[in-house]
Amino acid sequence: MDFLEASGAIAPQHYAFLVSEEEFDQIFLRITAEHIPYWADPARSRANQINHNDGGRGIYFCNPDGHFLEAITRPYGSG
Repeated sequence: MDFLEASGAIAPQHYAFLVSEEEFDQIFLRITAEHIPYWADPARSRANQINHNDGGRGIYFCNPDGHFLEAITRPYGSG
């Protein structure tokens, strides 16, 4: 990641992270332990679910600053 100094407000962004199965398990455990809302889709219509896109696992959740984060175990289109 590259960071930019900014003086104004920063609009919320989407960040996707390709992680291993083990890292996904750790991320998911922290999310559920902290009762952070999560979704299987970017439209936020499948709450408290994990997607299995491309034969992997993925979830979407927000960080405290409102950025929309995604953790996936397979690259887009790899299935």
